[in-house]
Amino acid sequence: MTRVFSGIKPTGHLTLGNYLGAMRRWATVDQYRADALFCIVDLHALTVDHDPARVRRLSRQAATLLLASGLDPERCTVFVQSHVDEHTRLSYLLECVATDGEMRRMIQYKEKAAREQRRGGSVRLSLLTYPVLMAADILAYGTDEVPVGNDQTQHVELARDIAVRFNQRYGHTFVVPRATSPAVAARVMNLQEPGSKMGKSDDTGPGIVYLLDEPEVVRKKVMRAVTDSGTGVVYDRASRPGLANLLEILAACTGGDPERLAGSYDGYGALKRDTADAVIEVLRPLRERHQELCADPGYLEGVLREGAARARGMARPTVDAAYRAIGLLPASEDVAAAPSGAAR
Repeated sequence: MTRVFSGIKPTGHLTLGNYLGAMRRWATVDQYRADALFCIVDLHALTVDHDPARVRRLSRQAATLLLASGLDPERCTVFVQSHVDEHTRLSYLLECVATDGEMRRMIQYKEKAAREQRRGGSVRLSLLTYPVLMAADILAYGTDEVPVGNDQTQHVELARDIAVRFNQRYGHTFVVPRATSPAVAARVMNLQEPGSKMGKSDDTGPGIVYLLDEPEVVRKKVMRAVTDSGTGVVYDRASRPGLANLLEILAACTGGDPERLAGSYDGYGALKRDTADAVIEVLRPLRERHQELCADPGYLEGVLREGAARARGMARPTVDAAYRAIGLLPASEDVAAAPSGAAR
């Protein structure tokens, strides 16, 4: 069965972009067609300055929202990255295969490092090397497919390159994964800055619809969305990005096609009203289920505990094989279990 792995980084409140671009597909498609793992990648949240209590709070909230979106722990594995040691065990081995040049060519590293420097802060080494940890997240599980947004495909390509290089140097150890993305709304844009992704790490609220926003807050944000200059409702992402973003959001919420939807409107007002209604309706069951789950915190703890145990059992054989392949001695209990005089 195809194995799928993907993760959510707890660096901010989850957004409509996270849901339409990833989470909904995980819940409606991936968990049914594949052996699927979905991870709160909390170690990645430590690459920049952070509040420890906030990381813990957002990690719990993200896990709750994954379940509220429809992920079923009986069908898929939901867990927290730091609960499974194999991620960090494998990451160092892969650092010994990756190169400095590869790390510095990562677009997100360039952007985030520049942002930190503009703020007068120092750039953490982990910001440079975290794509290798992401590769470890993927490769530890023998992942076939990684559902990601367009901004993350470069990281999956790095994981592929590292897997191929490791296999060539030390013997076949890893499955070489591939990135997959939905055809519509793979990258929902900021309602006020349609040239920028609707990112959860960006706390400038007016252009970002958060999954837990109240319906009237959602409506106000959509109605105030930028629609560009020009007349008529047309779908043209290059010249009319704000309008195209609204059409893509409406299409993703209703199952329509952005170009066909554009022909249904004579003005921006009706389009915005329908988009706001569609977004509110899509988020309604998620918000209701989130409230139910928050009332039973023991359920979430149990899901994460069982998910980590299951993930650990999947990852350990591959990581142990990588340790042997690269030339490390087996752990003492393995040595004791080996026949006397056996070559390892």
